[in-house]
Amino acid sequence: MSRLPQQRFAVAGAGLLGRLVAWRLLRDGHAVTLYDAGDLDTPPAAAWTAAGMVAPLAETVVSERCVYDMGRMALTRWPEWLAELEAPGLWHPHGSLVVAHPQDEGELTQFRRELDDALGAPARYRPLSGADLQALEPDLAEGFRHGLFLEEEAHLDNRELLARLLAAIRELGGECYAHTPVETRPGEVESAAGRRTFDRVIDCRGHGARPRHPTLRGVRGETLQVHTEEVRLSRPVRLMHPRYQLYVVPKPDGRFVVGATSIESEDRSPISLQSSLELSSVLYTLSPAFAEARVLEQGVNLRPAFRDNLPHVTHRDGLTSANGLFRHGYLLAPAVVDHLLAEVRGAGERPFAAVLAETAPEESAS
Repeated sequence: MSRLPQQRFAVAGAGLLGRLVAWRLLRDGHAVTLYDAGDLDTPPAAAWTAAGMVAPLAETVVSERCVYDMGRMALTRWPEWLAELEAPGLWHPHGSLVVAHPQDEGELTQFRRELDDALGAPARYRPLSGADLQALEPDLAEGFRHGLFLEEEAHLDNRELLARLLAAIRELGGECYAHTPVETRPGEVESAAGRRTFDRVIDCRGHGARPRHPTLRGVRGETLQVHTEEVRLSRPVRLMHPRYQLYVVPKPDGRFVVGATSIESEDRSPISLQSSLELSSVLYTLSPAFAEARVLEQGVNLRPAFRDNLPHVTHRDGLTSANGLFRHGYLLAPAVVDHLLAEVRGAGERPFAAVLAETAPEESAS
């Protein structure tokens, strides 16, 4: 715990970063006021729409090496934090599977080569036969002849995590304001209710902070959430395809989230018919039993990203900004939060400082 005198913090944005930062500051004994422009119980943040994967290996192929390194750190930090929240059951360290239909196995081979090139052979995965796949996930369709088991990966129940964090913030005395858009300045927050001053303001608004960050962009993500009692999966499954890579992530109570890779668009309109068909078809090809699944939700959100697709933490007197998790929210959040808190405390290790703070995004004065 911090030995510094209690300070007054405002945290703008109650998505994943905002809730984590507010929770950790409260545990350090500080006073925290949390603001969000939307609802707190069903937040508009990308973290609510996300699938909650912590997949450093799978992301290595399309990301910088530092994403893998920060992701490995997350595999340790999340179980620690969930134990403190008394919610260890939200963490599922069962690895993930990568599969491809027989006609697309070249995509699987290429993925494996890129993984070896990125990390040095042999990377931490296990090749699987069709029989191996059936042993791990009996409800998968029997047509898959080969796959990869990324053993060190995990996933968590993201929506329940967000709810637990909010409850912990309130229990620790955090002051929470929903439906309250704010403007952030050094040591000051302005809302429709007027201006309030703080020792430090921490801006974690994601895409909502775009007026402050001219280089920030939104990257569209689409998900489909379905329910069925006919299929059981223990871990996320990624399907490699020449045109798209889709994933299916199991959730509690027979729910599944299926999603696709990023779309370079800031369009927030509802999911397209084509996307809906592709997301639905991957479920059916992974297991025909998904045919009777009921669609619960179609989700669209914007992931905040800088030009390098890496997160950054910037500091000015009285104002700290943390943003740019891109599509790696649950993978990179622990590294970003630890770095931010070390900066605020003036103590602690900052192993990723060269990545998070070296290239500070340009901020506007507003």
